[in-house]
Amino acid sequence: MIKRISRLCLLSLLFLCSFAGYLQAEDDIAAQRRCSHCGMDRKAYGFSRMVVQYSDGTNSGVCSLHCAVTEMKAHQEKKIASLLVADRNSHELVPAEKAFWTIGGSKRGVMTPVAKWAFASKDSAEKFVATYGGAVVSWEAALAAAGKDAEK
Repeated sequence: MIKRISRLCLLSLLFLCSFAGYLQAEDDIAAQRRCSHCGMDRKAYGFSRMVVQYSDGTNSGVCSLHCAVTEMKAHQEKKIASLLVADRNSHELVPAEKAFWTIGGSKRGVMTPVAKWAFASKDSAEKFVATYGGAVVSWEAALAAAGKDAEK
């Protein structure tokens, strides 16, 4: 009986944690439906959206890594607390520096001539590259490539 109750509690906790992650993802879209730089619908581009969170408590929702770079350049005086990016598959937000990024391939990117996608797991990124081409890269490499693209 105790094992059954423990399992039920564990399953309930897992459900609540999953639901909380879903709410967090939906909340950022509800808070800022349109990209703060290009105006694109962040719900429609939920698979590539990002949230730039500043240390002063403000944040900016954008549609893509390209617009995140534009946001950061426009507000260089602000200290960045964190950058969140949507996992390409689940659309859940993950820390950009912990995501597994891909560059290139045949899947067209958002606001960029060279596609850059984020994944929560290395396995997902590798499967994407196996299907569409490109390469799995670090956050630093993806950010540098986006910066070069933005300069063009």
